[in-house]
Amino acid sequence: MKILFCSSEAFPFSKTGGLADMALFLPKSLNQLGHDIRIITPYYKAISKYHKEMKSIGSATIKMGGIETIVNYYQLVYDNIPYIFVQNMHYFERDNLYGYHDDAERFSCFSYAILEGLRIFDFYPHILHLNDWQTGMIPFLLDEHYRQINDQYYSIHTLLTIHNLEYQGSFDPFVSRFFNSEFNYTYIHFDRVNFLKAGIERASKINTVSPTYRNEVLSSEYGFTLDGALNNRVHDFIGILNGIDEKVFNPKNDYHLSFNYDTASSKDGKLKNKEAILHHFDLDVNLKEPLIAYVGRLATQKGINLITQILEEVIEFSDARFILMGSGNDAYQDYFRHLSYKYPNRVANYIGFNEEIAHKIYASCDMFMMPSRFEPCGLGQLIAMKYGALPIVRETGGLKDTVIPYNQYTGEGTGFTFTNYDAYELKEKLFEGIYLYKNKKRVWQRMVKQAMLENNSLEKMATEYEKLYQIIIGV
Repeated sequence: MKILFCSSEAFPFSKTGGLADMALFLPKSLNQLGHDIRIITPYYKAISKYHKEMKSIGSATIKMGGIETIVNYYQLVYDNIPYIFVQNMHYFERDNLYGYHDDAERFSCFSYAILEGLRIFDFYPHILHLNDWQTGMIPFLLDEHYRQINDQYYSIHTLLTIHNLEYQGSFDPFVSRFFNSEFNYTYIHFDRVNFLKAGIERASKINTVSPTYRNEVLSSEYGFTLDGALNNRVHDFIGILNGIDEKVFNPKNDYHLSFNYDTASSKDGKLKNKEAILHHFDLDVNLKEPLIAYVGRLATQKGINLITQILEEVIEFSDARFILMGSGNDAYQDYFRHLSYKYPNRVANYIGFNEEIAHKIYASCDMFMMPSRFEPCGLGQLIAMKYGALPIVRETGGLKDTVIPYNQYTGEGTGFTFTNYDAYELKEKLFEGIYLYKNKKRVWQRMVKQAMLENNSLEKMATEYEKLYQIIIGV
């Protein structure tokens, strides 16, 4: 199959979140399955450092709502995948990826550039794989302006992947002038232009990044007002779990770690890594006590407000150590700094993100907190399990799909789960994990091995997307 993966960000060239990682992981895995896949993404300011490695593959004139601008296309092959960069100095070469007053105009331009580019670089895919609101208008523009051009455009199918329904691309109605067509309710939602709603209405199929999140967003509680549109397409809406790159996240050969280990040597390996990280953060070194960690955004969506309600009580009534890495809400950052100041031998924080230290934290911690209010899929819990850290998660979205709750009667489980968005339930699970770590060592080690053996690989994910592509094109 020929696939063009359309993404507003793509690691290692641009990144603000998990979409960038998926723009690396999924195409690479599909390429290994034998598909002809290419990635198209904007040429942002920070990408200029790669310019000498690129080759020019053409240009196009974009006309939208009386605006006329030129985009240039550059190609670079990275990890055997062709990346096509859409260059327009005015729209894309800025300090940030998003958050500008003209984002609707910027990503309308990107959408036109993708569709115009197909004939410029003579690549007509079977599937245009779209991602999030930034590419949500493409199915509408394809239907309105391009299918009649030739048979190749007419035969293109589209898949829209929703990574987080909260972000929809909602704008004032005047931006509809960029679409070069008569007014159409396809893209109108509560009297505003909504890019994601347009994609939901017109894409051949829609998917999101876990089966449970797919079911959740069909409800008014999690649907962020688009549950009606999704329910209208419910039979075309699929949930596929994200995966992680087990070549990158593998304690057996992870070069970031102080000590490598596998399932057979996980007990000693994790203890050695724990000792190293406790020294690194100047915490008291007591390997009999559990180390509990959080790595991620400091945002309410991630359940940080639950953590702040109960963490000091857990510190006072246990001897556990805590390491917290992340950035975001200023109040949450200040809270973690305060805890580190108040309990300098027990709590450490790293405000920001460091890839190497993050790997070391996963390898050294015994439990990993992820009590999200909602979580489309989540990668933190998948990485934690691969490193033998047992997640403590709320049963929502991909967290529910990937973490098997501990069963004291059967010994089953890869972590600890709770149902309600409630700080008390999180606290109970933290104390349950601490008790089990200290008093049921054989049970604990069995759970660690069960977690490490879970299959959340990219290959598994790519196979599911391949099946969906085949359904879409009728193979």
